[in-house]
Amino acid sequence: MPQLPAEYRDPPPFSVSAAGHELTFYPAGEDRLARLLALLDSAERSIRMCFYIFAGDEAGRAVIAALLAARKRGVEVSLIIDSFGSNGAPDALFAPLRAAGCRYCCFSPKWGVRYLIRNHQKLVVIDERVALTGGFNVERDYFRPPRDNGWHDLAVELTGPVVASLVRWYDLVEKWTRSSKGQWKAIRRLVRAWNPGNGPVKLLLGGPTRGLSPWARAVSDDLIEGRRLDMIMAYFSPAVRLLARIGRIAKKGETRLVLAAKSDNGATIGASRLLYGKLLKRGARIWEFSPCKLHTKLIVLDDAVYLGSANFDMRSLYINLELVLRIEDRALAERMREFVGQHLPASQEITRPLHRRRTVGCAGSARSSLNACIEFDTPTA
Repeated sequence: MPQLPAEYRDPPPFSVSAAGHELTFYPAGEDRLARLLALLDSAERSIRMCFYIFAGDEAGRAVIAALLAARKRGVEVSLIIDSFGSNGAPDALFAPLRAAGCRYCCFSPKWGVRYLIRNHQKLVVIDERVALTGGFNVERDYFRPPRDNGWHDLAVELTGPVVASLVRWYDLVEKWTRSSKGQWKAIRRLVRAWNPGNGPVKLLLGGPTRGLSPWARAVSDDLIEGRRLDMIMAYFSPAVRLLARIGRIAKKGETRLVLAAKSDNGATIGASRLLYGKLLKRGARIWEFSPCKLHTKLIVLDDAVYLGSANFDMRSLYINLELVLRIEDRALAERMREFVGQHLPASQEITRPLHRRRTVGCAGSARSSLNACIEFDTPTA
Protein backbone atom coordinates (compact mmCIF):
# COMPACT_ATOMS: atom_id res chain seq x y z
CA MET A 1 0.00 0.00 0.00
CA PRO A 2 1.45 3.42 -0.94
CA GLN A 3 2.31 5.86 1.80
CA LEU A 4 0.00 8.85 1.75
CA PRO A 5 1.01 12.36 2.94
CA ALA A 6 0.92 12.74 6.70
CA GLU A 7 -1.38 15.75 6.43
CA TYR A 8 -3.53 16.84 3.52
CA ARG A 9 -4.35 20.54 3.27
CA ASP A 10 -7.29 21.87 1.30
CA PRO A 11 -6.32 24.18 -1.57
CA PRO A 12 -6.96 27.92 -1.17
CA PRO A 13 -9.86 29.60 -2.98
CA PHE A 14 -9.43 30.11 -6.71
CA SER A 15 -11.34 32.08 -9.34
CA VAL A 16 -12.19 31.46 -13.00
CA SER A 17 -14.06 33.49 -15.62
CA ALA A 18 -16.23 31.24 -17.76
CA ALA A 19 -19.02 31.79 -20.30
CA GLY A 20 -19.90 35.28 -19.08
CA HIS A 21 -19.80 34.32 -15.40
CA GLU A 22 -17.35 34.92 -12.59
CA LEU A 23 -16.78 31.89 -10.36
CA THR A 24 -14.82 31.54 -7.13
CA PHE A 25 -14.31 28.09 -5.63
CA TYR A 26 -13.90 27.35 -1.91
CA PRO A 27 -12.43 23.86 -1.27
CA ALA A 28 -11.63 24.50 2.41
CA GLY A 29 -14.32 24.40 5.07
CA GLU A 30 -13.01 27.38 7.01
CA ASP A 31 -13.02 29.48 3.83
CA ARG A 32 -16.55 28.32 2.96
CA LEU A 33 -17.95 29.37 6.32
CA ALA A 34 -16.13 32.70 6.30
CA ARG A 35 -17.43 33.49 2.81
CA LEU A 36 -20.97 32.40 3.64
CA LEU A 37 -21.08 34.70 6.66
CA ALA A 38 -19.50 37.56 4.69
CA LEU A 39 -22.11 37.25 1.97
CA LEU A 40 -24.92 37.30 4.53
CA ASP A 41 -23.37 40.39 6.13
CA SER A 42 -23.21 42.08 2.72
CA ALA A 43 -26.91 41.64 1.91
CA GLU A 44 -28.82 44.89 1.34
CA ARG A 45 -32.17 43.75 -0.05
CA SER A 46 -32.75 39.99 0.03
CA ILE A 47 -31.39 36.63 1.15
CA ARG A 48 -32.68 33.35 -0.24
CA MET A 49 -31.24 30.27 1.47
CA CYS A 50 -31.94 26.58 1.07
CA PHE A 51 -30.12 23.68 2.79
CA TYR A 52 -30.69 19.97 3.25
CA ILE A 53 -29.02 19.91 6.68
CA PHE A 54 -29.11 22.88 9.06
CA ALA A 55 -27.77 21.96 12.48
CA GLY A 56 -28.15 23.69 15.83
CA ASP A 57 -24.40 23.69 16.54
CA GLU A 58 -22.06 26.68 16.53
CA ALA A 59 -22.06 26.87 12.72
CA GLY A 60 -25.84 26.91 12.55
CA ARG A 61 -26.09 29.48 15.34
CA ALA A 62 -23.58 31.75 13.56
CA VAL A 63 -25.64 31.63 10.37
CA ILE A 64 -28.87 32.32 12.28
CA ALA A 65 -27.23 35.32 13.94
CA ALA A 66 -26.15 36.67 10.54
CA LEU A 67 -29.69 36.21 9.17
CA LEU A 68 -31.17 38.04 12.15
CA ALA A 69 -28.68 40.88 11.75
CA ALA A 70 -29.63 41.16 8.09
CA ARG A 71 -33.32 41.23 8.95
CA LYS A 72 -32.64 44.01 11.45
CA ARG A 73 -31.08 45.98 8.57
CA GLY A 74 -34.35 45.59 6.65
CA VAL A 75 -33.27 42.70 4.42
CA GLU A 76 -35.98 40.27 3.27
CA VAL A 77 -34.87 36.82 4.48
CA SER A 78 -36.14 33.45 3.27
CA LEU A 79 -34.89 30.07 4.56
CA ILE A 80 -35.96 26.58 3.45
CA ILE A 81 -34.65 23.50 5.22
CA ASP A 82 -35.42 19.84 4.60
CA SER A 83 -37.24 18.32 7.55
CA PHE A 84 -35.61 14.91 7.06
CA GLY A 85 -32.05 16.19 6.65
CA SER A 86 -32.41 18.71 9.46
CA ASN A 87 -34.42 16.59 11.87
CA GLY A 88 -31.79 17.07 14.57
CA ALA A 89 -32.20 20.85 14.60
CA PRO A 90 -34.37 22.09 17.49
CA ASP A 91 -37.43 24.21 16.67
CA ALA A 92 -36.11 26.83 19.07
CA LEU A 93 -33.20 27.44 16.71
CA PHE A 94 -35.51 28.91 14.07
CA ALA A 95 -38.07 30.58 16.36
CA PRO A 96 -36.18 33.92 16.39
CA LEU A 97 -36.32 34.01 12.57
CA ARG A 98 -40.10 33.69 12.61
CA ALA A 99 -40.35 36.29 15.37
CA ALA A 100 -38.23 38.72 13.33
CA GLY A 101 -40.46 38.38 10.27
CA CYS A 102 -38.25 36.09 8.20
CA ARG A 103 -39.89 33.59 5.83
CA TYR A 104 -38.97 30.17 7.19
CA CYS A 105 -40.38 26.80 6.14
CA CYS A 106 -39.59 23.07 6.10
CA PHE A 107 -39.67 21.06 2.91
CA SER A 108 -41.99 18.01 3.16
CA PRO A 109 -43.13 18.57 6.75
CA LYS A 110 -45.91 15.95 6.69
CA TRP A 111 -46.01 12.19 6.26
CA GLY A 112 -47.35 10.96 2.95
CA VAL A 113 -46.09 10.51 -0.60
CA ARG A 114 -44.48 13.96 -0.63
CA TYR A 115 -42.34 12.95 2.36
CA LEU A 116 -40.40 10.58 0.09
CA ILE A 117 -38.84 13.57 -1.70
CA ARG A 118 -35.75 15.13 -0.15
CA ASN A 119 -34.89 18.75 -0.88
CA HIS A 120 -31.18 18.03 -1.25
CA GLN A 121 -30.36 21.43 -2.78
CA LYS A 122 -27.84 23.82 -1.25
CA LEU A 123 -28.18 27.44 -2.30
CA VAL A 124 -27.70 30.99 -1.06
CA VAL A 125 -28.62 34.00 -3.22
CA ILE A 126 -27.80 37.52 -2.07
CA ASP A 127 -29.65 40.55 -3.49
CA GLU A 128 -30.47 38.55 -6.65
CA ARG A 129 -26.90 39.25 -7.85
CA VAL A 130 -24.55 36.66 -6.34
CA ALA A 131 -25.09 33.00 -5.49
CA LEU A 132 -23.26 30.38 -3.45
CA THR A 133 -23.92 26.70 -4.11
CA GLY A 134 -22.27 23.29 -3.98
CA GLY A 135 -22.45 20.20 -1.81
CA PHE A 136 -21.99 21.61 1.69
CA ASN A 137 -24.57 21.91 4.47
CA VAL A 138 -24.80 24.17 7.53
CA GLU A 139 -23.23 21.96 10.16
CA ARG A 140 -19.92 22.05 12.00
CA ASP A 141 -18.35 19.08 10.19
CA TYR A 142 -18.79 20.74 6.79
CA PHE A 143 -16.46 23.54 7.88
CA ARG A 144 -13.85 21.52 9.77
CA PRO A 145 -10.40 20.84 8.22
CA PRO A 146 -9.29 17.36 7.09
CA ARG A 147 -7.13 16.89 10.18
CA ASP A 148 -10.36 16.96 12.24
CA ASN A 149 -12.12 14.61 9.79
CA GLY A 150 -14.36 17.37 8.49
CA TRP A 151 -16.25 16.85 5.26
CA HIS A 152 -14.10 17.52 2.21
CA ASP A 153 -16.42 19.54 -0.02
CA LEU A 154 -16.59 22.33 -2.58
CA ALA A 155 -18.61 25.54 -2.82
CA VAL A 156 -18.76 27.90 -5.78
CA GLU A 157 -19.72 31.56 -5.67
CA LEU A 158 -20.92 32.96 -8.96
CA THR A 159 -22.21 36.10 -10.59
CA GLY A 160 -23.71 36.33 -14.04
CA PRO A 161 -26.96 35.66 -15.91
CA VAL A 162 -27.64 32.24 -14.34
CA VAL A 163 -28.25 33.89 -10.94
CA ALA A 164 -31.62 35.09 -12.24
CA SER A 165 -32.52 31.48 -13.04
CA LEU A 166 -31.52 30.42 -9.52
CA VAL A 167 -33.80 33.12 -8.07
CA ARG A 168 -36.70 32.01 -10.26
CA TRP A 169 -36.29 28.33 -9.29
CA TYR A 170 -35.91 29.13 -5.58
CA ASP A 171 -39.16 31.10 -5.60
CA LEU A 172 -41.02 28.18 -7.22
CA VAL A 173 -39.68 25.75 -4.60
CA GLU A 174 -40.54 28.11 -1.77
CA LYS A 175 -44.11 28.52 -3.04
CA TRP A 176 -44.57 24.73 -3.22
CA THR A 177 -42.99 24.20 0.20
CA ARG A 178 -45.15 26.80 1.92
CA SER A 179 -48.35 25.33 0.48
CA SER A 180 -50.07 22.78 2.70
CA LYS A 181 -51.57 21.34 -0.49
CA GLY A 182 -48.24 20.91 -2.27
CA GLN A 183 -48.37 17.49 -3.90
CA TRP A 184 -45.97 15.03 -5.50
CA LYS A 185 -47.47 15.63 -8.95
CA ALA A 186 -47.03 19.38 -8.60
CA ILE A 187 -43.31 19.20 -7.82
CA ARG A 188 -42.86 16.72 -10.68
CA ARG A 189 -44.54 19.20 -13.03
CA LEU A 190 -42.24 21.99 -11.84
CA VAL A 191 -39.15 19.91 -12.56
CA ARG A 192 -40.42 18.70 -15.94
CA ALA A 193 -41.47 22.18 -17.04
CA TRP A 194 -38.21 23.86 -16.12
CA ASN A 195 -36.34 25.31 -19.10
CA PRO A 196 -32.56 25.21 -18.52
CA GLY A 197 -31.86 27.29 -21.64
CA ASN A 198 -29.60 26.57 -24.61
CA GLY A 199 -26.46 28.50 -23.72
CA PRO A 200 -23.15 27.29 -22.29
CA VAL A 201 -24.41 27.75 -18.71
CA LYS A 202 -27.50 25.76 -17.75
CA LEU A 203 -29.34 25.31 -14.48
CA LEU A 204 -30.31 21.62 -14.44
CA LEU A 205 -32.65 20.09 -11.90
CA GLY A 206 -33.13 16.74 -10.27
CA GLY A 207 -36.48 15.53 -9.06
CA PRO A 208 -39.04 12.72 -8.95
CA THR A 209 -39.61 12.33 -12.68
CA ARG A 210 -40.03 9.09 -14.61
CA GLY A 211 -36.64 7.54 -15.35
CA LEU A 212 -33.58 9.73 -15.05
CA SER A 213 -34.09 13.25 -13.72
CA PRO A 214 -33.31 16.20 -16.05
CA TRP A 215 -29.78 16.72 -14.71
CA ALA A 216 -29.06 13.00 -14.96
CA ARG A 217 -30.37 12.87 -18.54
CA ALA A 218 -28.01 15.69 -19.47
CA VAL A 219 -24.94 13.95 -18.07
CA SER A 220 -26.13 10.64 -19.53
CA ASP A 221 -26.29 12.21 -23.01
CA ASP A 222 -22.84 13.73 -22.57
CA LEU A 223 -21.46 10.34 -21.57
CA ILE A 224 -22.53 8.85 -24.92
CA GLU A 225 -20.06 10.94 -26.93
CA GLY A 226 -17.57 11.74 -24.17
CA ARG A 227 -13.89 10.91 -24.46
CA ARG A 228 -12.52 12.24 -21.19
CA LEU A 229 -14.10 12.01 -17.76
CA ASP A 230 -12.86 13.27 -14.39
CA MET A 231 -15.04 12.94 -11.31
CA ILE A 232 -14.86 13.53 -7.57
CA MET A 233 -17.95 12.00 -6.05
CA ALA A 234 -19.03 11.43 -2.46
CA TYR A 235 -21.62 8.74 -3.24
CA PHE A 236 -21.18 6.68 -6.40
CA SER A 237 -23.69 3.96 -7.29
CA PRO A 238 -25.13 4.82 -10.73
CA ALA A 239 -27.62 2.89 -12.81
CA VAL A 240 -26.27 0.13 -15.04
CA ARG A 241 -26.74 2.22 -18.19
CA LEU A 242 -24.65 5.08 -16.83
CA LEU A 243 -22.00 2.69 -15.57
CA ALA A 244 -21.73 1.16 -19.04
CA ARG A 245 -21.27 4.61 -20.61
CA ILE A 246 -18.50 5.45 -18.15
CA GLY A 247 -16.87 2.15 -19.06
CA ARG A 248 -16.99 3.02 -22.77
CA ILE A 249 -15.23 6.32 -22.13
CA ALA A 250 -12.60 4.50 -20.08
CA LYS A 251 -12.06 2.03 -22.93
CA LYS A 252 -11.71 4.60 -25.71
CA GLY A 253 -10.43 7.65 -23.83
CA GLU A 254 -9.51 8.57 -20.26
CA THR A 255 -11.44 8.20 -17.00
CA ARG A 256 -10.32 9.28 -13.52
CA LEU A 257 -12.64 8.73 -10.57
CA VAL A 258 -11.88 10.01 -7.06
CA LEU A 259 -14.27 8.32 -4.65
CA ALA A 260 -14.67 8.04 -0.89
CA ALA A 261 -12.54 5.95 1.43
CA LYS A 262 -14.32 7.53 4.44
CA SER A 263 -17.96 8.48 4.86
CA ASP A 264 -20.79 8.68 7.37
CA ASN A 265 -22.43 5.68 5.72
CA GLY A 266 -20.30 2.59 5.20
CA ALA A 267 -22.95 1.02 2.96
CA THR A 268 -22.35 3.69 0.32
CA ILE A 269 -18.64 2.82 0.16
CA GLY A 270 -19.48 -0.86 -0.17
CA ALA A 271 -21.92 -0.09 -2.99
CA SER A 272 -19.26 1.87 -4.88
CA ARG A 273 -16.63 -0.83 -4.46
CA LEU A 274 -19.00 -3.40 -5.89
CA LEU A 275 -18.78 -1.49 -9.20
CA TYR A 276 -15.00 -1.11 -9.38
CA GLY A 277 -14.29 -4.42 -11.13
CA LYS A 278 -16.12 -3.64 -14.37
CA LEU A 279 -14.69 -0.14 -14.55
CA LEU A 280 -11.11 -1.23 -13.86
CA LYS A 281 -11.42 -3.96 -16.48
CA ARG A 282 -12.29 -1.30 -19.08
CA GLY A 283 -9.34 0.89 -18.16
CA ALA A 284 -10.82 3.37 -15.71
CA ARG A 285 -8.48 4.66 -13.03
CA ILE A 286 -9.98 4.88 -9.55
CA TRP A 287 -8.66 6.50 -6.40
CA GLU A 288 -10.11 6.60 -2.90
CA PHE A 289 -9.63 9.88 -1.07
CA SER A 290 -8.23 9.01 2.36
CA PRO A 291 -7.57 12.09 4.55
CA CYS A 292 -11.18 12.62 5.69
CA LYS A 293 -14.83 12.13 4.76
CA LEU A 294 -15.51 13.01 1.12
CA HIS A 295 -18.57 15.07 0.20
CA THR A 296 -17.55 16.79 -3.05
CA LYS A 297 -19.78 16.48 -6.14
CA LEU A 298 -17.84 17.41 -9.30
CA ILE A 299 -17.94 16.02 -12.85
CA VAL A 300 -15.71 17.20 -15.71
CA LEU A 301 -16.78 15.62 -18.98
CA ASP A 302 -14.86 16.81 -22.05
CA ASP A 303 -15.41 20.60 -21.93
CA ALA A 304 -18.46 20.49 -19.64
CA VAL A 305 -18.30 20.94 -15.87
CA TYR A 306 -21.14 19.78 -13.59
CA LEU A 307 -21.31 21.46 -10.17
CA GLY A 308 -23.96 21.35 -7.49
CA SER A 309 -25.75 19.24 -4.90
CA ALA A 310 -26.21 15.95 -6.74
CA ASN A 311 -24.40 12.72 -5.94
CA PHE A 312 -24.00 10.03 -8.59
CA ASP A 313 -26.28 7.60 -6.77
CA MET A 314 -29.82 6.31 -7.15
CA ARG A 315 -31.48 8.95 -4.99
CA SER A 316 -29.83 11.93 -6.66
CA LEU A 317 -30.35 10.45 -10.12
CA TYR A 318 -34.04 9.64 -9.70
CA ILE A 319 -35.73 11.09 -6.60
CA ASN A 320 -34.18 14.03 -4.78
CA LEU A 321 -34.67 17.66 -5.67
CA GLU A 322 -31.18 18.60 -6.87
CA LEU A 323 -29.56 21.71 -8.27
CA VAL A 324 -26.74 21.25 -10.81
CA LEU A 325 -24.96 23.83 -12.96
CA ARG A 326 -23.63 22.62 -16.31
CA ILE A 327 -20.98 25.02 -17.60
CA GLU A 328 -19.41 24.35 -20.99
CA ASP A 329 -16.07 26.13 -21.07
CA ARG A 330 -12.73 24.58 -22.03
CA ALA A 331 -10.59 26.72 -19.73
CA LEU A 332 -12.85 26.00 -16.74
CA ALA A 333 -12.79 22.28 -17.53
CA GLU A 334 -9.00 22.25 -17.61
CA ARG A 335 -8.80 24.17 -14.33
CA MET A 336 -11.18 21.75 -12.65
CA ARG A 337 -9.18 18.77 -14.00
CA GLU A 338 -6.17 20.33 -12.32
CA PHE A 339 -8.23 20.50 -9.13
CA VAL A 340 -9.10 16.81 -9.45
CA GLY A 341 -5.41 16.04 -9.92
CA GLN A 342 -4.57 17.79 -6.65
CA HIS A 343 -6.42 15.00 -4.83
CA LEU A 344 -4.44 12.12 -6.26
CA PRO A 345 -1.33 12.36 -4.03
CA ALA A 346 -3.61 12.15 -0.98
CA SER A 347 -5.58 9.21 -2.37
CA GLN A 348 -4.95 5.51 -2.79
CA GLU A 349 -5.18 4.21 -6.33
CA ILE A 350 -7.31 1.10 -6.59
CA THR A 351 -5.57 -1.32 -8.93
CA ARG A 352 -7.11 -4.53 -10.21
CA PRO A 353 -4.91 -6.71 -7.94
CA LEU A 354 -5.82 -4.60 -4.90
CA HIS A 355 -9.50 -4.76 -5.79
CA ARG A 356 -9.35 -8.55 -6.18
CA ARG A 357 -7.70 -8.94 -2.78
CA ARG A 358 -10.35 -6.75 -1.18
CA THR A 359 -13.30 -8.55 -2.70
CA VAL A 360 -12.29 -12.13 -1.87
CA GLY A 361 -14.99 -13.39 0.46
CA CYS A 362 -16.78 -10.03 0.53
CA ALA A 363 -19.16 -10.31 -2.45
CA GLY A 364 -22.21 -10.97 -0.30
CA SER A 365 -21.44 -8.07 1.99
CA ALA A 366 -20.95 -5.73 -0.96
CA ARG A 367 -24.27 -6.74 -2.50
CA SER A 368 -25.99 -6.13 0.81
CA SER A 369 -24.39 -2.68 0.89
CA LEU A 370 -25.66 -1.92 -2.60
CA ASN A 371 -29.18 -2.96 -1.67
CA ALA A 372 -29.02 -0.75 1.43
CA CYS A 373 -27.88 2.21 -0.64
CA ILE A 374 -30.79 2.15 -3.05
CA GLU A 375 -33.43 2.04 -0.34
CA PHE A 376 -35.34 5.33 -0.44
CA ASP A 377 -34.74 6.17 3.21
CA THR A 378 -30.96 5.70 3.24
CA PRO A 379 -29.73 9.23 4.11
CA THR A 380 -26.89 10.67 2.06
CA ALA A 381 -25.91 14.26 2.59
